[in-house]
Amino acid sequence: MTCWVTQAINTINADYQRSADTHLIKLAPIAFKNIDIYLKDESTHPTGSLKHRLARSLFLYALCNGKIVQGTTVVEASSGSTAVSEAYFAKMIGVPFVAVMPKSTAQSKIALIERYGGQCHFVDCPTQMHSEATKVANKLNGYFMDQFLYAERATDWRGNNNIAESIFEQMKAEPHPVPHTIVMSAGTGGTSATIGRYIRYKGLASQLVVVDPEFSVFFESFKTKDHTLTATRGSRIEGIGRPKVEASFQHDVIDEMIAVPDAASVATMHWLNNTMGIKAGPSTGTNLWGALRIAKQMSENGEAGSIVTLMCDSGERYSDTYYSAQWVQETIGSPDPYNVELRNIPLR
Repeated sequence: MTCWVTQAINTINADYQRSADTHLIKLAPIAFKNIDIYLKDESTHPTGSLKHRLARSLFLYALCNGKIVQGTTVVEASSGSTAVSEAYFAKMIGVPFVAVMPKSTAQSKIALIERYGGQCHFVDCPTQMHSEATKVANKLNGYFMDQFLYAERATDWRGNNNIAESIFEQMKAEPHPVPHTIVMSAGTGGTSATIGRYIRYKGLASQLVVVDPEFSVFFESFKTKDHTLTATRGSRIEGIGRPKVEASFQHDVIDEMIAVPDAASVATMHWLNNTMGIKAGPSTGTNLWGALRIAKQMSENGEAGSIVTLMCDSGERYSDTYYSAQWVQETIGSPDPYNVELRNIPLR
């Protein structure tokens, strides 16, 4: 291993040692009897999202496998948050970074990537991202990080303070310390793979439920066991859902999946902000809609327990999109039918 690679790995590990764990917030205002819902707030990472964990793992994986050396241009296909986090680590170790993304990506995310020294390369449709990233990497003699291929293998799912270990450690002192259900949306599928594998490795009684937005093939692939499915367009919920079944999406560690309407995701992120003052992104709305649905089912069945889901990033990144009533109406449609359902959620 070269001195530069050793220094780069040490630099990334030092940054990790300076970082505290993310908060696990109990959503106390939600008043289902004997059912507690928790939100793991991944927005407090240095780059503001769950993807900070993934980007760190991907860089360490690539460095240790000899894929990144001094001067290597790193290329990624990302709709935003992964690219922000990877730009951060690329700048940290001093290598160029190019993010291939749809033109529709939120301007606030583009600005963050550029703030960390990354370049943005745009495509018209999300379905073009992977092939274009391959072309860009080849042209620059760089390395295509390919989060959708390597996410599930870059993270140590047995522990090493991964997100699953963090959740279960933080839950130890709670009334229901082993969650009944962990709810997670899938972009690469890497986080759901890590959580599902960890549950099995530790012999835990929790179930893993993955929620999926419209125009994503994960839900239908899980139901039909057809891993070849594709869609003609990308997800409207930024950061999650895919038009093809990615290699990192591990069907066999998932207990159940829930298809979530995009308008329900948007309605729920606004409901969380209006009722609890937590301003989260749209994928958090998808996650929480699934968690609330499971809580309702548990309540109807007379079950007790805890549910943990994730706040993937802050809503501050989406002020000109998902928090704009005009943009939502034009892009997603009216959330009103789901607002009616959310008003029936019991609150203290």
